[in-house]
Amino acid sequence: MPEGILLLIPVFLLILGAEFVNGWTDAPNAIATVVSTRVLSPSRAVIMAAVLNIAGALVTGTAVAATIGKGIVRPEVIDQHVVAAAMLTIIIWSTVAWFYGIPTSESHELIAGLAGAGLAAAGPSVLLWAGWQKVLIGLGISTFLGFSLGIGIMTGLYWLLRRSRPSLVRKLFSRLQILSAAFMAFSHGSNDGQKFMGVFALTLMLGGVMTQFTVPIWVMLLCGTVMGLGTAVGGWRIIRTMGFKLTKLEPVNGFAAETSGGLSILLASAFGIPLSTTHCINTSIMGVGATRRFSAVRWGVAGNIVMTWVITFPVCFVLGYLFTWLFGVIF
Repeated sequence: MPEGILLLIPVFLLILGAEFVNGWTDAPNAIATVVSTRVLSPSRAVIMAAVLNIAGALVTGTAVAATIGKGIVRPEVIDQHVVAAAMLTIIIWSTVAWFYGIPTSESHELIAGLAGAGLAAAGPSVLLWAGWQKVLIGLGISTFLGFSLGIGIMTGLYWLLRRSRPSLVRKLFSRLQILSAAFMAFSHGSNDGQKFMGVFALTLMLGGVMTQFTVPIWVMLLCGTVMGLGTAVGGWRIIRTMGFKLTKLEPVNGFAAETSGGLSILLASAFGIPLSTTHCINTSIMGVGATRRFSAVRWGVAGNIVMTWVITFPVCFVLGYLFTWLFGVIF
C-alpha cells in the first residue's frame, strides 16, 4: 500500500483533533455574548452554534476552504507530514491558550503552522503570495472593521432608543439577540468552519484519494460535528473571558457586537478571505463597550488577548517548522 494512503488515518486524526480544539477556543466566540447576557443557556447556545456552523459552511460555498487548501502553500511540493506538523502546532498552542482562558485565533495558527511546515519541507518558493494577500486583508477586516462596526451600530442604537424605557429595550433585545447570535454562528461557519475542511480536502489530494481539490459533503458534516463537540466539552473557559471579563454586556450590546462581527465575517467569506473570527467578535465587543465610556472595556484583559494574537504567528510558524524537521529526521 502506498505511503500516502498509510498516512491518511493518523493525519486525519490530527486534523480532527485540531478541529476539536478549535471548538474549545474559537467556536465559543460565536455564542459568548448571548450566554453572558443570559438570553440563552450554554447548552442551547452550543446546540444552536453547532447546527448553524454546519449550515454556514454548507450554504456559503467553499471559497475559504480553497484558499486554505491550495492558496497558502503549493500543494504540489508538500506532503502529509507538512499537514501533520501544522495540525500538531494548532493542538499544542490552542490547548495552552485555552488552559489560561485566552481566546486565540486558529486561523492564524493554521496559516502560520502551514507556512512554517511548508518552508521546512520545500523552501521559500512554497509560499503563495496571492493567498497571503487575502490573509493580510482578512487581518485588516477582523481588526479595524469589527471595531468600527461595533462602535457604529451601537451608537446608532443608542440614538434610536434614546427615549425608550430600559425595561422595554432589554425585553426587545433579549429576543433580537437570539437572531443576532444565530447570524454570528452562521457567519462563523461560513469562514472558520471551512478552514479545516480545506485542510481535510488537501490531505485527501496528497494521499491520492482525489485528483483535484473539492470538499465532499461528508467532510463538511464531520468537521462541523467535531467542532460542535469541542465547544460543548470545553468552550466555557473562553465564553467566560469573552462574555464576562472583557466588558459588561446587556442584550442590546450583545446584539450590536454579534451583528457587527457577523457582517465582517460574511464580507470576508464572500471573497474567499480567511480571517480570524476571534478577532472579529473581540474587536466588535471592544467597540461596543467603548461607546459607553472608554474605561468600560477592561483593557488589561484586552491586552492579554491582543498579546496572544501578536505572538501566535511567530510561535506557530516556528513550531510548524520544527515539527516538520523532526518528522523528517524520524521518518
